[in-house]
Amino acid sequence: METLDSTIITTALPAIAQSLGESTLQLTASVTVYLVAMTVFVPTAGWASERFGARNVFAAAVAVFTLASLLCGMAPTYWTFLGSRLLQGMAAAFMSPVGRLIVLREAPKHHIIRAIGLIVWPGLIGPVVGPPLGGFITTYATWRWIFFINIPIGLVGVWLVLRFVPKHARSERVRFDRVGFILSAFALATLIYGLSLFAEGEARWPLGGLFVAVGALCAIAAVAHARRHPAPLLDLAATAIPTFSLSTLTAGFAARVAISMTPYLLPLMFQIGFGLSPFEAGVMLLVYMAGNLSMKSMTTPILHRFGFRDVIRVNGTLCALSIFACGLLSPATATPLVYALLFVAGMTRSMNFTSMSTLAFADVPGELRAGATTLAAMSQQAASAFGVAAAALALGVFQAVRAGTELAAGDFRKALFVAGTLMAFATIWSLRLSPDAGAELARKS
Repeated sequence: METLDSTIITTALPAIAQSLGESTLQLTASVTVYLVAMTVFVPTAGWASERFGARNVFAAAVAVFTLASLLCGMAPTYWTFLGSRLLQGMAAAFMSPVGRLIVLREAPKHHIIRAIGLIVWPGLIGPVVGPPLGGFITTYATWRWIFFINIPIGLVGVWLVLRFVPKHARSERVRFDRVGFILSAFALATLIYGLSLFAEGEARWPLGGLFVAVGALCAIAAVAHARRHPAPLLDLAATAIPTFSLSTLTAGFAARVAISMTPYLLPLMFQIGFGLSPFEAGVMLLVYMAGNLSMKSMTTPILHRFGFRDVIRVNGTLCALSIFACGLLSPATATPLVYALLFVAGMTRSMNFTSMSTLAFADVPGELRAGATTLAAMSQQAASAFGVAAAALALGVFQAVRAGTELAAGDFRKALFVAGTLMAFATIWSLRLSPDAGAELARKS
């Protein structure tokens, strides 16, 4: 449900916007608020599971997510829909981390590898089936059923958790870094909201600039607080490690933002720019995500053969070129060529995510892995949110420049060129990796 609801909505945005009387760009907030809520609350999942018990937190998260899905489907206005998506994202932030913790704790040691392999698959399948499923439901039923389908799944999920997950004694009261949580939450929320204001037109740019400035100040304060606090919400010790910093916070973050722009831009371009139905646009994105999935089995052998630096450099170049090529698509482009391009773009996306995520922990010592894992997870979620916000910002700016009242195909083309440029910049930045970066890990793989 968690991964499905992060992608299933993209093909339905125009229909939801029309139903709620808002513009498609305005409805982008329903995507970003979900991702921002997940980003903000992911670091609290470990604390909550220790404080209240993993079983209780997991069951409550699934129940709240199910309730939020019902509220999303019933939402009569834009603001009630946005609030319901916020609640969904908050619940989703606790589902995967706490669920993974339960699996690691309960599975016998000789089944750990198999168990981890099993729980990875829903996260891979969700983004693949989400766009076409959302498009199918929107085209042949109503967008509200995108959320109603979660209700029976969620109810069964809560029952299964309460029936099969054992109870464990709660830990001693763990101190929660409230200041760190508030600062990081304000930083992310105000930065994303500021970017969304920029996308609404020139009249909103001063207010958007104010929010971005406040967000930047909150981010600086959050970093300063984390460096002083004895047990911070975000442990920044791993940022001193070059491979972790580059793959998670600098070049890797920029690449994730660029790549995260494409799953938002493509289905909207196919609908608004090319005139396809939501289902047809979803099928197009299915090809893109299928390329992502097909690359998984080849990633390890390729990294083993060529090493991280060369793979990241070559794959980054191909990824940037494929994004630029997506910007050159038109309604007259032959369908097999569109499918081939989307499939290749999906493959390069997968290779970038996997190689950067693996390299991030190549040089992280055992005592720093817990903090590094939380920081990496938060960075990845934040990059996804910033990617959607950046895509909406680019569309809004290009629409305003040509003084248009509605989005046009050219706006999407230029926005994809922006994403390709950012990806090229991230690839050049990654050249700072040493030739033997992650060599020991590559040999072991």
